[in-house]
Amino acid sequence: QAQLVESGGGSVQAGGSLRLSCTGNNRRNMCMAWFRQAPGKEREGVALISADGGPRYADSVKGRFTISKNDPKSPLVLLMNGLKLEDNAMYYCAADPYYAYGGACEYAGMKMWGKGTLVTISS
Repeated sequence: QAQLVESGGGSVQAGGSLRLSCTGNNRRNMCMAWFRQAPGKEREGVALISADGGPRYADSVKGRFTISKNDPKSPLVLLMNGLKLEDNAMYYCAADPYYAYGGACEYAGMKMWGKGTLVTISS
């Protein structure tokens, strides 16, 4: 099974921006998401998008993060603006390999995972 690969993590000051990318899923009927896990906390869904549905965001990132995937061969992108200290985490890309058009694209359906990219925010 194809492996997802994240890139774009790094260190940035609060208020700054980062652009995360994820490659490895070229399915037309895609359902993909970004998750994050901060030290000592459970993994949480950050943003989700499907081929036939609009993006959805966690309340904590609405208005600051944008998820996109322009076409099947383009990477999944998470543009993060206005970064805050609480955004410090390992960020993971995920995909639902069984998603079909018209189905339910949900965080719980993600079965393919990348190894993560670290985002560090400093004050």
